[in-house]
Amino acid sequence: MKKLKRFVSLCCVLAGTSFSAYAETVEEKYQRACHVCHATGVGNAPVVHDVDAWKPHLDKGMDTLVKSVKNGLNAMPPGGLCADCSDADYKALIEYMSSPKSE
Repeated sequence: MKKLKRFVSLCCVLAGTSFSAYAETVEEKYQRACHVCHATGVGNAPVVHDVDAWKPHLDKGMDTLVKSVKNGLNAMPPGGLCADCSDADYKALIEYMSSPKSE
């Protein structure tokens, strides 16, 4: 299945279209785009599921956080590492990363 997804994605890239038939879960999108920094706190990124680390950021409001992701902040480049994320995607990712880990 992974090979099929990669093949279809490659075909779409070569054709200049997006591949929206496969909808990533928020966790898959996190693994693809956010994990590199937020798993370990690279560049002072708040660590995923560390509620205390995320609290000061969440206190600024979701709109401010989404704007920070889109524009870049500190070591995070504009858009983070998610070139295809919408504002709704960024919001879902922030909510996922800032929530306690589900068991």
